[in-house]
Amino acid sequence: MSRRAFSVTALAALVASGSAMAAGSAAASGTDRARRRATREMRGVWVATVANRDWPSKQGLSADKQRAELITHLDTAAKRHLNTVILQVRPTADALWPSPYEPWSQVLTGTQGEDPGWDPLGTAVEEAHARGLQLHAWFNPYRIANHTDLGRLAESHPAREHEDWVVTYGGKLYYNPGLPDVRAFVQRAMLDAVERYPLDGVHFDDYFYPYPVAGQSFDDDEAYDRYGGGFTVRADWRRDNIDKLVLEMADAIRQIRPTTQFGISPFGVWRNAGTDPLGSDTRGGVETYDDLYADTRKWVREGWIDYICPQLYWNIGFAAADYAKLVPWWAEVARGSRTKLYVGEALYKAGDPAQPAAWQNPAELSRHLTLAKEHAEVGGHVYFAAKEVAADRIGAMARVVADHYGQPAISPR
Repeated sequence: MSRRAFSVTALAALVASGSAMAAGSAAASGTDRARRRATREMRGVWVATVANRDWPSKQGLSADKQRAELITHLDTAAKRHLNTVILQVRPTADALWPSPYEPWSQVLTGTQGEDPGWDPLGTAVEEAHARGLQLHAWFNPYRIANHTDLGRLAESHPAREHEDWVVTYGGKLYYNPGLPDVRAFVQRAMLDAVERYPLDGVHFDDYFYPYPVAGQSFDDDEAYDRYGGGFTVRADWRRDNIDKLVLEMADAIRQIRPTTQFGISPFGVWRNAGTDPLGSDTRGGVETYDDLYADTRKWVREGWIDYICPQLYWNIGFAAADYAKLVPWWAEVARGSRTKLYVGEALYKAGDPAQPAAWQNPAELSRHLTLAKEHAEVGGHVYFAAKEVAADRIGAMARVVADHYGQPAISPR
C-alpha cells in the first residue's frame, strides 16, 4: 500500500539527446523570453537510502564509490529529462550530513555514528545544482529503527539518552509524536540541514504515526494523560500533534531559508467516501486521517505546505483505489489553494510479476501522465524510485520520456 512495499507488505531505452543540465543552465542564464517558453513542471525521483534501497548500493563502500554511485543517479535523472531529486537524508533518526544532533547513518559505513569521510548531502546539493537539478532533502521525523533493540543504536544516539521518548511498536522503534520535547528535538535535527545547505526543498513522506499493526496499540497513554487534556478523543489529539509538527516546520523553514519549498508525499487515500462524504471513491485499507493521524487534506486546503505529492501507487482501473478516480479527487482538493499538486508514481511496480496485469504493460505509467494532463492542478510527477529509473525493467520510464518528456523542463517554484 505504501511506497515502502518492498519491506512491508500492505498495499529500455534512454533518451540520448539533451540533458537537464543544459536545461538548468539555459534557464539560469537565459533571457526572460526563454524562461517563458520553457515548460515548468515537476519531474522528480525519490532516492531512498533506508535499508540501502536505492543508494548506497550496500554498506561499507569507500567514500569515492559512494560518491560515484550518487553521481550516477544524478546523471541518470538528468538524462531522462527529470529535474528534481528527492534524497532521503534522515532515514532512521540518523544523518547523511555532519549533524551535531544525530549520528552518521548506518547506511553509509555499516556502523551508525561512524564518519564516512565525506559529506553526502553537501555533495548532493552541489552536484545536483551543477546538473540543473533541484535537490529536496527527504526526512523521516519519527522513525528511529527498523528493529526494537536500543542497544544496537550508536552510543551517542539521542534515543538512548531519552528512552522515555521511545515507543516500541510493530517490531520497530519510534519517537513519540505526543511529546513536545520530541517534536522540538526532531525539528532542530532536521532544520540543521536547512541552515547548512541551499536546499531547494524539505520533504516528508507518509510516516507520521506508524502504519497500524493488527493486534497492537501504540502506547502513548502517559503522553496523552499529560498533554491531551484539551481533547476528549485521543485521535484528535494525535492529529493535532502532527498538525503542530507540519505548521512549525513550515514556519521555521520560511524563516531560515524563504526560498526552500516544504512538501509532503502522503499515502494516497485521505479518507474513503464510505467513511466521510468528502473522501475519495476508494476502499483503501488505510486512511491517513484515521490511521496515520495525518489530515493531509486540511494541510492543502489551509495552504500550510508548498506542495503535496500523494502516493497514487495504483493502476488505472484498480478497484479499491483507482488512479483515474484519485487524480481528480486530489485535483479538487488542491483547486484554489496555494499548495501545488504533484503525483507520486509507482515505477517500482512496472514489470514486477507480483503486480496486476496493468503493470506488465510498459504504457501504464505514460497513460497516467496523459490522464493527469486533463487536470490543470496537477503540476508534475515524482517516481519511486531511483533504482527503477536506472534499471527500467520493461521500458516504462523510457516510454514516459518518449511520450511526455521530449524537452527538458524547469522545476516549479
